[in-house]
Amino acid sequence: MLGLGAQEMVLIVLVILIFFGAKKIPELARGLGKGVSEFKKGMSDIQTELQKEESKEDELSRREAELARREAELSKRIEEKK
Repeated sequence: MLGLGAQEMVLIVLVILIFFGAKKIPELARGLGKGVSEFKKGMSDIQTELQKEESKEDELSRREAELARREAELSKRIEEKK
């Protein structure tokens, strides 16, 4: 994990304990958890919006193809009547 061994991890935990104290660590962890949760929710919302836009584009393409087909049929009928 990131090239850190057990000794480095213990040292990091000790430094955090020294800087923030044991009482602040749960608060920091909760804040970090909420931040990660909000980030994931935001990413999910963005993906949902992109999928909606993609489906709208697909629907427009289908409608455009249908209109082109109908236009060709009408042009053919007009030519037949002449």
